[in-house]
Amino acid sequence: MNIAVASDHGGYKEKEQIVTWLREQGHKVRNFGTHNIDSCDYPDYAKQVCDHITNNNSELGILICGTGIGMSMVANRNPQIRAGLCSGVKTAELTRQHNNANVLCLGARVTPSDDIIPIVTTFLNTEFEGGRHTKRIEKF
Repeated sequence: MNIAVASDHGGYKEKEQIVTWLREQGHKVRNFGTHNIDSCDYPDYAKQVCDHITNNNSELGILICGTGIGMSMVANRNPQIRAGLCSGVKTAELTRQHNNANVLCLGARVTPSDDIIPIVTTFLNTEFEGGRHTKRIEKF
């Protein structure tokens, strides 16, 4: 799968962990940065990932900042993006099943590091249920 990933300085360490893991799993990863822990502006990175997805260059995206809130707010401004801020495996599962989310947002400062990869795994492996949820998504 083609996956676009980005973070700001607050999520840099977790992004690097995710990128390494995704590549080990055989995914093609486009790492939009940031590439260090220097302070930067999360909207710049969220926009790059969302544009990459909407141009059909990646199927899914992952965005990480301190809380995940800023990244999700920016991502959801794009009408073709359905970004879900997930705090655990269950929210990752439901945002895919019920909302057909195409971007996972994570909060590096509020999510235990041991939970990151299980959340990403669940997000990637869960399919959209369709049915009654399709009608709701069409209202977006």
